[in-house]
Amino acid sequence: MKNQPPVEYGKFYHIYNRGNNSENLYLTPDNYSYFLSLYDKHIGVVADTYAWCLMPNHFHLLVRVKDEEEVLKDLNLTGFKNLSGLVSQKFSNLFNAYTKAFNLREGRHGSLFERPFKRIEVTNEVYLRQLVYYIHSNPVKHGFTDNALDWPWSSYLTIISVKPTKLNRDSVLGWFDS
Repeated sequence: MKNQPPVEYGKFYHIYNRGNNSENLYLTPDNYSYFLSLYDKHIGVVADTYAWCLMPNHFHLLVRVKDEEEVLKDLNLTGFKNLSGLVSQKFSNLFNAYTKAFNLREGRHGSLFERPFKRIEVTNEVYLRQLVYYIHSNPVKHGFTDNALDWPWSSYLTIISVKPTKLNRDSVLGWFDS
């Protein structure tokens, strides 16, 4: 499989992946919730999240990798150098932790996610807006629901809510002028 470009500090990315052979990644609501808790634990320290959607056999994320200094401070790694692979390692840790738990629960073994995880650098605001729409409309596109409001495993309901969140809702709403 072709290598993906390195994930760089301070940049926006569309990150996505699917199960090996399009196998389902999430079988129960607990699976979705557990993935999100691991996501917060592993990725929240290295990236800010703007949109996400989990579907049975794949997921999409819109993230901005934090600046290197912020990551070093958040991880209490001041003084370390050459941390170019840290962000990719954090994603690897997420996928490995989830896979171990999923395999234990389902009595399976082996990898669950395709490797490497896919990412596309987001280089302009037009693409950011298109990507937010694409991510939130993905369950409709794939026939899991008729309305994005009805899909509980995306950030769409969080975007339109007023409840406190770690999601960068204000930035997203600003891209759409409301």
